Amino acid sequence: MPKTQELVWTDWRSQLKHRIDTLEALREWITVTPEEEQAIADAVGKYRWSITPYYASLMDKEDPNCPIRLQAVPHPNEFRSYPGADPDPVGDTIYRKTNRVVHKYPDRIILLVTEACAIYCRHCTRKFHTTDLEGTYFESSEAASWEQDFAYIASHPEIRDVLLTGGDPLTYSDEKLELIVSRLRKIPHVEIIRIGSRYPVLLPQRITPALCSMLEQYHPIWLNTHFNHVKEITPEAAAACDRLLRHGIPVQNQTVLLKGVNDSLQAMQALLKELLKIRVRPYYLYHCDNVTGVSHFMTSIEKGREIMRGLLGHMTGFAVPQYIVTTKLGKIPLWEEQLHQDEQGIWLENYKGEAMRIDDW
Repeated sequence: MPKTQELVWTDWRSQLKHRIDTLEALREWITVTPEEEQAIADAVGKYRWSITPYYASLMDKEDPNCPIRLQAVPHPNEFRSYPGADPDPVGDTIYRKTNRVVHKYPDRIILLVTEACAIYCRHCTRKFHTTDLEGTYFESSEAASWEQDFAYIASHPEIRDVLLTGGDPLTYSDEKLELIVSRLRKIPHVEIIRIGSRYPVLLPQRITPALCSMLEQYHPIWLNTHFNHVKEITPEAAAACDRLLRHGIPVQNQTVLLKGVNDSLQAMQALLKELLKIRVRPYYLYHCDNVTGVSHFMTSIEKGREIMRGLLGHMTGFAVPQYIVTTKLGKIPLWEEQLHQDEQGIWLENYKGEAMRIDDW
């Protein structure tokens, strides 16, 4: 492991301060391939990239196909054109109501807190928002007043669930984050506050006892995180999730199906089994969005369904995530029906493909 001068490994602010964001710094951690070097050069003025020392320590030094490297280091495929690629395939900009509020579903919204992340994941569905230097979802500056955003939420009593996302909301200090959460808690119809953060995976040092104690004051608080590969489930990541759980904050996981990272039954089973060991519930398996700069990670939908068929019946029910795709129409399930009807009646099918007919109860 490189001896980064003045880095305090257990201090999340020190990890942020010493992020790897130059080719020279990256060479201290891995043997950079010519393709990676070219992609880093091509990213200048186009896509942001950075890697925390913690996450860099998980990368295989020699293997460019390491699942951690593929998620963190720029790749030439990011700059190729793919049919149907879209900067915003999920329609966030369509449903944006204020500088930060995206209101797509009747009873819940997302609140775009920041465009900053510790690591700019190469498969980010908001790549335009977080890494494209020419664009952002923010209508005005990230530093602009929040009053319009809070006023929108307060004036829509149907909103009962608010998801803080970005970027990564935990990039903010505890004090700044508490200002947002406490303000939401003053709105009577906001029942649930969720935080979407990959920091338990990318920067587990950020999940401090002080942060957890602060969040505990504003229950119900939920946290959705994003483990994609079993290599990411380290003792540090497990401890971060444990701290959240011990403060009454449920932790759910949203995996993205990524070519070369986790698109095999073996890789997915290993990930899901280890998530259960650290008491993190698998929630969604997202089909990779056809995002500009991300399309090379996409698998076929049939590949995802094949993996789901291999999970069903072979793992306990709550270990199996929902397989979905996010579109401008919303989240659409991609998993096949286990109930069929024909002229003979209604048929049920198990994970082995065995079918039985039942009465229409």
